[in-house]
Amino acid sequence: MYTLTANDAKRNFGELLLSAQREPVKISKNSKDAVVVMSIKDYEEIEAMKIDYLKQCFEAAKKDLANGKVVDGKSFLNSL
Repeated sequence: MYTLTANDAKRNFGELLLSAQREPVKISKNSKDAVVVMSIKDYEEIEAMKIDYLKQCFEAAKKDLANGKVVDGKSFLNSL
């Protein structure tokens, strides 16, 4: 992943936009990673994967509930 400082990103914003269309670009500020800039296509793909994952989790939870695979909330919290 290509990395830019915040100042370089500011000075070369056009380059940042072009680079982010090809691959995510990490931007650091004060020597610490701050953000990642990515194409809208990559962002939408990640969001779709998150939604698919949540749907799978809910489906698995519904199956567990239907099969009686449940845990008492109080027991669960006490085990923590």
